[in-house]
Amino acid sequence: MTPGQRHRTAPVFDALTASKPEKSLVAGKTVKSGKNSQGRTTVRHVGGGHKRKYRIIDFKRNKHDIPGIVKTVEYDPNRSAFISLIQYKDGEKRYILNPNGLKEGMTINAGENQPPEVGYSLPLKKIPLGTVIHNIEIKPGKGGAMVRSAGGSAQLVAREGKYATVKMPSGEMRMVLTTCYATIGVVSNGDHMNTTIGKAGRNRWLGKRPHTRGVAMNPVDHPMGGGEGKSSGGHPRSRTGLYAKGLKTRKPKKYSDKLIISRKK
Repeated sequence: MTPGQRHRTAPVFDALTASKPEKSLVAGKTVKSGKNSQGRTTVRHVGGGHKRKYRIIDFKRNKHDIPGIVKTVEYDPNRSAFISLIQYKDGEKRYILNPNGLKEGMTINAGENQPPEVGYSLPLKKIPLGTVIHNIEIKPGKGGAMVRSAGGSAQLVAREGKYATVKMPSGEMRMVLTTCYATIGVVSNGDHMNTTIGKAGRNRWLGKRPHTRGVAMNPVDHPMGGGEGKSSGGHPRSRTGLYAKGLKTRKPKKYSDKLIISRKK
């Protein structure tokens, strides 16, 4: 082992069954390197990284009542979760987020009259209370937008009128329309959170450039710069003066305020 590898921990990819993506479901992905159309850096510490191909994922799950077979379980460099290649009975292929327990050769489906089994997609009005779900729509037919990252899961807690109450991974209790679709199960690759990068070079592969602490700069460069020796600092804040710890940055009149029953702890 090298010093850089000594503390490295990485996920085990035993669940994966293919190393190359389906050609028809792949698109090119251009890296912007944190720069705008004028070539000026607008997002710092971004650039480089390994070349990626974008896999087109079916978040809508709008192929109703047509069974599909899981052909492969694959790695996706654009997200923390694994993905599954589904071949439907009519021959069409699509990628979906792979939930825990969904393996090669299994059958899945979507629609109002489907059983609430792992990988199946149903509207919230048809899912039994207490069921663990992911890939939840915010607007009916727009496609899943919530609970999509590795190991993520929400729970359907209650239903009243046209709204269902969902407990989010953060602990937030939130109302969602019962006509919105969600997928049964927990998102795969839950061990993603236990990854230890191990060396700076591995962050460069991910497209992250070196990050200089504000405290190490001069007063002209950062609000937290300057001071004699290590006696600099003040309130943690960004280069533009926004407080980093404790300042609430949520919009006071956000559209979803009326749908949130209790905020996360």
